[in-house]
Amino acid sequence: MKKFYSYLVISFTLLVTNSFAQPCQNGRYASEVFANHTLTSNITYGSNTTFSGANNSLKLDFYEPTGDAELSRPLIIWVHGGSFLGGSKTDPDMTALSQRFARKGYACASIDYRLGFFPIDSANAVKAVVRAVQDLKAAIRFFYKDKQTTDTYRIDTNQIYVGGSSAGAITALHVAYLDDICEISDYLNQATINQLGGLNGNSGNPGYSSTVKGVINLCGALAQYSWLEAGDVPMVSIHGTADGTVKYNRGIVNPGTALMYLDGSRMLHERACAVNVSSEFYTFSGAGHVPYIGNNAYMDTTERFIRDFLVTQLGCNEAPLQVANAPLQQAILYPTLYCDGTAVDEVCILGIEDKNLDSRVSLYPNPSTTHVIISTLEAEIKELAVKDIQGREIFRHTPHASMAQIDLLGVRPGNYLVMFTLSNGKTGVKTLIIH
Repeated sequence: MKKFYSYLVISFTLLVTNSFAQPCQNGRYASEVFANHTLTSNITYGSNTTFSGANNSLKLDFYEPTGDAELSRPLIIWVHGGSFLGGSKTDPDMTALSQRFARKGYACASIDYRLGFFPIDSANAVKAVVRAVQDLKAAIRFFYKDKQTTDTYRIDTNQIYVGGSSAGAITALHVAYLDDICEISDYLNQATINQLGGLNGNSGNPGYSSTVKGVINLCGALAQYSWLEAGDVPMVSIHGTADGTVKYNRGIVNPGTALMYLDGSRMLHERACAVNVSSEFYTFSGAGHVPYIGNNAYMDTTERFIRDFLVTQLGCNEAPLQVANAPLQQAILYPTLYCDGTAVDEVCILGIEDKNLDSRVSLYPNPSTTHVIISTLEAEIKELAVKDIQGREIFRHTPHASMAQIDLLGVRPGNYLVMFTLSNGKTGVKTLIIH
């Protein structure tokens, strides 16, 4: 969980930024005050090895307003989509957004990152996300390093935002909110995480910060909503309710192959509101995945909504161009744990009305390797199920008793959820660790 000093750092940063910066003068950052943009292509920001072990040079395209004399500019780093298998920094949505915001006075960088994973399954998909996160962090550090050395790109490092479409938004969200290795331990063991290079990775520019001011989430998701915690940076999200690839609410991400459950923008907005993290959310009702690609009306709305979020973060008083609409669908936040083992506050949403219920239901031995017993002093166990972290059910039983045994022989090691319903109608969840 976040340390208290993070609040002090954020507060001090806001104080310094608001005290000395004078954004939005003469419409800058709020409207296209520049007629043109200048593009510098294929700037190397780092390097690393791909999933197959090949050397990979990491490059970005840099967009800036033509003729701009400003010495300290906000930066948006864009990350393209493509299911971590394809895509490019020159994808049309990344190009369009970079050009549009450069003409408003922002500096923009559209990055390439390491792609590919095989076989195509959930474990390797998680590794691909980690590699993308490492590369995006290296790109962020690239601009911090530049600011402290040659200052070639004239970036205000207090105003760096990361965002993207689909896989790019997933990457940006994990850069901002996945900040502890223990959070990802449900998906990858410590040895694998170390082999990958940790969460910061070895993609370049070590020793510099990878802190960002906010996240632009376009049709993205987070592995677990609980990774977004009080004190985290703000975000803006745009998502279609009929997205069949990265679900609007919670569901299995499916870029052609069903991979794993992810918490979509609806879930993240609900979570952000619960922990007082600033979140702006726009819903495209009935729209599918990344609907702004090839559709000017959707792109215009997307641009305006991002613009409103950014000028607010910059401390401008510009009138909004796109009013936020009400989220659709109910976000059902499921029980999960923080890294210190405490439960998130939203566990009551699954129907646990009595907060003392958890202490009257026991699961032991836990961790275990052969079997586990669940018992209750509350009422009979009407039904129980065991699911893995991808949401796949591996066991279901209707014991109608106060005690039941679950055999674990043949079940792979990892973290699981034991979900139970009691005869009095109450429901709950216990976390089970299998060694």
